[in-house]
Amino acid sequence: MPARILDGKALALQVRKDVASEVARLKAGSGIVPGLTVVLVGDNPASQVYVRNKQRACEAAGMRGTIERLTADVSEATLLATIDRLNADPTVHGILVQLPLPPQIDERAVLERIDPWKDVDGFHPVNVGLLTIGHPRFVPCTPLGIKEMLIHAGVETRGAHAVILGRSNIVGKPMALLLAQKGVGGDATVTLCHTATRDPAAEARRADILIAAIGRAEQVRADWIKPGAVVIDVGMNRRSDGTLCGDVHYPSAAEVASLITPVPGGVGPMTVAMLLRSTLRAAEAKRA
Repeated sequence: MPARILDGKALALQVRKDVASEVARLKAGSGIVPGLTVVLVGDNPASQVYVRNKQRACEAAGMRGTIERLTADVSEATLLATIDRLNADPTVHGILVQLPLPPQIDERAVLERIDPWKDVDGFHPVNVGLLTIGHPRFVPCTPLGIKEMLIHAGVETRGAHAVILGRSNIVGKPMALLLAQKGVGGDATVTLCHTATRDPAAEARRADILIAAIGRAEQVRADWIKPGAVVIDVGMNRRSDGTLCGDVHYPSAAEVASLITPVPGGVGPMTVAMLLRSTLRAAEAKRA
C-alpha cells in the first residue's frame, strides 16, 4: 500500500491561523505587535524569495515584518553594527540573519552577536545549550516543524529508532537533540549519520523514522527504507529540467514507507510557521 502523505502545508496553515489569533490577543491586551526583522546580505535570488515569503507570512499573521538589506560587499563591522541596532530596538522581537553569508563575514561571529532572547532561529550558543540540557527556549525552525508534524500525525517516537542523514547545525544536530528529549515527540533512540558514516544505507534501513537532510537530489531510494518507516525529506534540490525534488526518491520510497513528506509542500511550510510562532513567543517573553 502506498504511503500516506504528511501534509506540511495543511498543518502550517493551521499553525499560522493559531498564531494570528494569539497575535491579535497580545495586541488587544498589551498593545505589543510582534516584530521580526530579517537581515539579507547580497542579492542571491533564492534568499530573496525566502526572505520575501517570511515577510509576507508575518504580515498575514498581523505581525510586523521588515527586511534589512545590505550589499554583498558589506563589511563584517557594518553587519555587526546593524545587529547591535536591532538588538536595542524594542519593536524588534525576532532577528534572523539569512544564510549563507559572503566569504568576508564570519558567520559564527554574526550569529553570536544576536541577542539570545531575539534569536528566533535558535542558532545562538545560549539557545543551543538550553536545547542540549533539555530546557529549550528557541529551537531551529526546521527541526521544530518536523517534531510538530510527527506529533500531529500521531507518530510514536518513544522507543522508536530515528536515523538522521546529515549533521548540520541547522537541521541534523538539533533534530537529534529534539528527538532525544524526554516527553511528547521525543524519547527516541537516535542515530546521526554524516560523511564519515561507513554505510549510511544500512543505518537508514534500521530506522522507524528516517529524516533525510543531506542536500543530494533523490539519493535515498526504496532500498534505504525499512518497510513501514516514516520518511521525512528535508531536501530541496533542482533537477536539470528545473523541477524541484528532495533528498528522497519519492516514487520508489512511497511504495515502502508508511508516511512520507512531499517536496515541495512538506517540511518547508512548517519551517516558516515555526518561525512565526517563535517570534510570537519572543514578544510574549519581552512582555513578561
